[in-house]
Order: sequence, then structure tokens, then C-alpha cells
Amino acid sequence: MKKKKRKVKKKLEKKLKKKLLNKKSVNNTFKTGDEKIQIKKVGKQPAEKKLYKVKDYVVYPKHGVGKIIAVNTAKIGDIVITFYKVLIDNKLTLSIPLNQQSHLRSISSINQINKAITILKGKPKIKRTMWSRRAQEYEQKINSGKLYELAEVVKNLNKRTDVIAEQSYSERQLFEKAYDRLKSEFEVVLGEKAQEKMNKALKREEIPIDKQETQI
Repeated sequence: MKKKKRKVKKKLEKKLKKKLLNKKSVNNTFKTGDEKIQIKKVGKQPAEKKLYKVKDYVVYPKHGVGKIIAVNTAKIGDIVITFYKVLIDNKLTLSIPLNQQSHLRSISSINQINKAITILKGKPKIKRTMWSRRAQEYEQKINSGKLYELAEVVKNLNKRTDVIAEQSYSERQLFEKAYDRLKSEFEVVLGEKAQEKMNKALKREEIPIDKQETQI
């Protein structure tokens, strides 16, 4: 009986010790005389597996194709953050925290690129709605970062020529934005033949600048 009582006492003592330790860790304080001193701990970003590495190409929806040039850490306040440094179009550098890497996507596969080329070959679908509404829809699709939606915009705004007079200023701006975004992803997968394949699918005519000037 005595042995059992001792075991029960030991178990109770262990539980009490654990509770006291937990309270200390929550409060993060200790006393020196009459003063309480707060212990500050440097927090860490929630652990998340890296999906990308340096030199990988990725797509950031609002800006297009970029290249990861570094994976760095920085202390912001009391939190240590790990982030990707992404170079967009050799001009813009973005810092994407690791816990926000879901905003990035991998470059499309060759099969996906081929499907996008098939979309470019299709007939344009132009809605009979006001241009302002259509322009808004096109802008949303361009900034979605989705390859097939981007291809749809390029196909629908394509005039099969580089003659400026055949497009309004806003139409041409949206077309060029979508076309350049799509081309940059094509180039990562297809290399130098990217633009040639796009123009062939769109049946675009490459017209010299001097001829354009005479036609305007």
C-alpha cells in the first residue's frame, strides 16, 4: 500500500511540475526582486516546404514570368521570414514570403503550351457587350496568371496584322500586354521559336515599320 501511495504522489508531483513549466513558457517572465522582466523570443515564420529553388522560372499572376534569383531570410519586428527574390523581365524584383508561395505557379509543361497554341488557332469569340465591360474581363484574365485564359485574350484581340489603324488604342494596349505575357512563358519552354509559333497559330502578318507608316 505504501509503495502505491508513493507512486501516486510522484505522478502528482510530475503533473504539477509540468503545469508550472507550461505557465512559465506562456508568460515568458521571471522575477528579480519586485520587478518582472519580459523575455522576448524571436518568432519564426510557420514551417513550409520550399516548392521552388534558385534559377527556377515561375509565374506571378499580376506581373508574369519571373526567375528566382535568391532565397533569403529577414527579420521583420520579432519574426524571421524566409522569402524568394523573383526577378521579373530583368526590371522588377519581388520578395515573396515562403508562406505565400501559393501565389506563384510553375511554368507550363510542353503539353500545356501545345494546348495554348491550339487555342490561338481557334476562331475569336467576341461578345456583343460594351467595350468597357469586355476590357475589364480581359484585364482580369490577363492578371489571373492562367495560361489558357491568357491565350483566349490574345486570340480574341488578335487582328492578324500589326497595322495600328485596325485597332483602338485601348484594344492594342491590352493585346500587347497579353501577347507579351504569353510570349514570355512560351520562350521559357520553346526558346527562340516561341514568337514564330505564336504568330503562325494566330496567322499574323509581320509588316515592316515603313509600310505601317504609309498605311496609317
